[in-house]
Amino acid sequence: MTPRDDAPARLPSIRRRLARAMWVGSLLSGLAVALAVWLAANEEVDELLDDTLRSSAEVMSVLLPRHGEPITLSAPTKADERFAWQVVDASQRVVMHSARAPGEPFVRVPLSGFADSARWRVFGMALGDGGRMLYVAQTRAERAEAEVEVAFSSVLAAIAVGILGYFWLSALVRHEWAPLQRLSDRLATHDPLAPGATLGAAERAELGAVHRAVDQLGQRLAQRLAHERAFAAQAAHALRTPLAGIDAQLAVCLRESPPPLNSRLQRVREGAARLQRVVSALLTLFRSDSRPRRNAVDLHELLRQFAFERLQIDVQATAPLQADGDLLAAALANLLDNAQRHGASRVAVSTPSAGTVRLDDDGPGVTPEHGQSLQATLDAQAYDDAPGLGLVLADLVARAHGGRLRLCVPASGKGFAVELSLGT
Repeated sequence: MTPRDDAPARLPSIRRRLARAMWVGSLLSGLAVALAVWLAANEEVDELLDDTLRSSAEVMSVLLPRHGEPITLSAPTKADERFAWQVVDASQRVVMHSARAPGEPFVRVPLSGFADSARWRVFGMALGDGGRMLYVAQTRAERAEAEVEVAFSSVLAAIAVGILGYFWLSALVRHEWAPLQRLSDRLATHDPLAPGATLGAAERAELGAVHRAVDQLGQRLAQRLAHERAFAAQAAHALRTPLAGIDAQLAVCLRESPPPLNSRLQRVREGAARLQRVVSALLTLFRSDSRPRRNAVDLHELLRQFAFERLQIDVQATAPLQADGDLLAAALANLLDNAQRHGASRVAVSTPSAGTVRLDDDGPGVTPEHGQSLQATLDAQAYDDAPGLGLVLADLVARAHGGRLRLCVPASGKGFAVELSLGT
């Protein structure tokens, strides 16, 4: 089975995290800008209102009497005034004021310029040389209201700019991300080992190096695989033929040798047969990295080729089976060899469902803990830690078919079962 990189599958997740980061960044930058605008707006509004107080006082000083001229106190009229004003004589008596102004002076002592009280922001200026003072004031609540309105409008504008910036950045990222996403989709189905496989021209100049690197990697993999397959073909011929000759010679020796030697020769022949199965398994490992050639498999016919002198094989194949016969034969041969070497005398081979082969033996079995450990090793494909070639080969064959190997430990603690799922 060809190893697959899950980087294409991670790209949408990376894009979602990038979008969240952009959203958070836009929000934080918008809030930072809003805070800066708020502080700047408050300062500017304070200056503007102070300038208005000064200008109002200057205008009123021109209109009001000067130099000791009598002032007629008029009754204040209720009006929606933005400012309040007072005229205070030398004895600190209020001689004229607006509707909003209090009857007492804004300040206790004559003062030119700006002054603050708990409720008012005041600007005072002298009216002539008679000691009269003009005070123009505005309530602090009204100033705060003006500052809040200006700041709130500024904050809303800043947040709106941040949101618009986010959508603009999102659209820009989607536009820039699209070629990478399309490359990811192509990589998900790209087979670098196919004849003439190439990603073709890159959509963007900056992706050209990635295309060239992938194509060069595919060429190196194809070349290495071709060398391995050539070696496997040569090894199959170089190893199987002598082993078959050894088996034939041992068969002749068994017929012609005296009875005391038969048991020894039989053990030698069984060892040679196991060596043949190991060689077949090792050669099959080269093919487990390629796509299986599925055909209808007759399990009875497939198992008839195996000769195990001390192992009875019962076949109960009821469900259809589509698999690569050579790969399946190598996997079953090694699983049966495992069962025999671990003390089983009988193995039941069945097809509990379509695309599944199950082997149940009567050997001593393993503990549930050991079974779970073996299963975890196979699931993690940590084959360096797996005991024996049989389970590793069977799992590789199952994965090449799109399935997996499942170990079953009977509750009785006796026997061992293996289910070889071959996908669909």
